[in-house]
Amino acid sequence: MRGDDRITGLQKAAILLISLGPEKSAMIFKHLKEEEIEELTLEIANTRSVTPQIKENIINEFYEVCLAQQYIAEGGIGYAKELLEKALGADKAVEVLNRLTASIQVKPFEFVRKTDASQLLSFIQDEHPQTIALILSYLGPSQSAMIVSALSPEQQVEVAKRIATMDRTSPDVIKEVEKILESKLANLVNQDYTIIGGVDHVVEILNTVDRGTEKHIMETLEIEDPELADEIRKKMFVFEDILLLDDRAIQRVLRDVDNNDLAVALKGANEEVQNAIFNNMSKRLAVMIKEDMEFMGPVRMKDVEEAQQKIVNTIRKLEDSGEIVISRGGGDEIVV
Repeated sequence: MRGDDRITGLQKAAILLISLGPEKSAMIFKHLKEEEIEELTLEIANTRSVTPQIKENIINEFYEVCLAQQYIAEGGIGYAKELLEKALGADKAVEVLNRLTASIQVKPFEFVRKTDASQLLSFIQDEHPQTIALILSYLGPSQSAMIVSALSPEQQVEVAKRIATMDRTSPDVIKEVEKILESKLANLVNQDYTIIGGVDHVVEILNTVDRGTEKHIMETLEIEDPELADEIRKKMFVFEDILLLDDRAIQRVLRDVDNNDLAVALKGANEEVQNAIFNNMSKRLAVMIKEDMEFMGPVRMKDVEEAQQKIVNTIRKLEDSGEIVISRGGGDEIVV
């Protein structure tokens, strides 16, 4: 870049952090991995003198890349290119986008993420379940949930199973699917294999779809692939999600929970969860549980997790029987 092409990315990052000062650099460090912090710290320590011109160039480059990322997030590559051309000129716009896509992976199917779910459904519902699973693996849970809910019952199970068991997909396959969908990002997909899908992604979708769809998929998976169904179910509602319950539901859950299990479970819970529990029991019982927690001393994490899982199982049973409702992100719950 502008006479300092020999400067590595790590050196540029170090110079940028020096330029930003200790307070802003510390805020950035909070979002980095330990090994990245170590590399940057060492590079900063080894950085001696930097000319004002190089410093200015690196700050400008950082600004331009941030600008490009913001435009891509707002409206995709085409939108970013159009705005960057107006701000920086055609040649500079191409240079910035090339630099950006060379250093980070632009997420495939970005254009699909900005498409209305109903329109997308009509476009992909006749595709092979593996193709649908690939596309949904790149979409947000709410958008994916709307599409999964509208698929046929047979498709729902097939797609959920394929998302959960999806691991790595060749960039050539991604490009081909994007080409079918008239993707604008096909030529920008990074050539490294891309980790997508997985159990966590299907859990996010199932936590967002309506209860009927979730139940159908899980019941069928329990027959076809019990181990996968068990793995998904364990992640679908964790102990901290008790914050999704209203006060009346928490009080109902506590009636079926053993106090010893509750004390052990709360030993590993954060303050917000503890307060949600204590605020929904009598003061006398809350004092008793707190005393039990204090007197029991250190508890093995395995015992905490087992106690929390017992309470989670109670919550799921009460939801299945319709006695409580878990607030979901896919829309308003209908209670009759």
